Amino acid sequence: MQIKTKAIVISSIKYQEKSLIVKCFTLSDGLKSYFVRDAFSSRKSNQKIAYFQPLTILEIEAVHKNKGTLENFKEIKIATPFHSIHSDVVKSTIVMFISEILHHSIHEEEKNEAFFTFLETALHWLDNHDEIANFHLILLLETTKYLGFYPDISNSEYKFFEMTEGVFSPFHAISSLTEHETNLFKKLIDLKFDNDQKSFHIIERQILLKILIDYYSFHLDGFKKPKSLDVLKEVFS
Repeated sequence: MQIKTKAIVISSIKYQEKSLIVKCFTLSDGLKSYFVRDAFSSRKSNQKIAYFQPLTILEIEAVHKNKGTLENFKEIKIATPFHSIHSDVVKSTIVMFISEILHHSIHEEEKNEAFFTFLETALHWLDNHDEIANFHLILLLETTKYLGFYPDISNSEYKFFEMTEGVFSPFHAISSLTEHETNLFKKLIDLKFDNDQKSFHIIERQILLKILIDYYSFHLDGFKKPKSLDVLKEVFS
């Protein structure tokens, strides 16, 4: 089946000497993997490879055989060029980190327009703003809505957040956050991208980042801690 759709690049892995395997989250079909033959061998190879930087938003035409094998692009172009994401060190580090998180989180080959639209909107926000210290925290938490384990906030007046069930509780269990951690987590739940990005101190952000990584680990089988985590911490230290 030939399709035309937007696609967000999740990851690209070099295959043999000249080719790439590119994983994309598509608007039309969810997660898809593509084989890019001779990505490193043509005169325009630099241009080709630039398409596949983490979280680049593409317009693609592709043939989807839907047989569980690698698909093939027919045409590729940048949907909307980023102005700062790939040139700003902090933003590019954030994007590398988020792409790793998504790589280990999205497994379903099924359409999810709402999730795609959220990610696309969030990336454009990142590209156009400079105060971005909480961006990755807010995005990780909001992403859990689309992955199916957003915290149940119906009893958010309780003192402790229990990680395995994703609920607030009056009692402290082994898998609960401390009261201080829970208060930070509640504060994050209330934040949007346009809120004051200086609402947390550096140490508080580090605590929240660990909480979120642990929360993903509790709820996603096979979830791996991103290799870029230490780089991200360094950038925000």
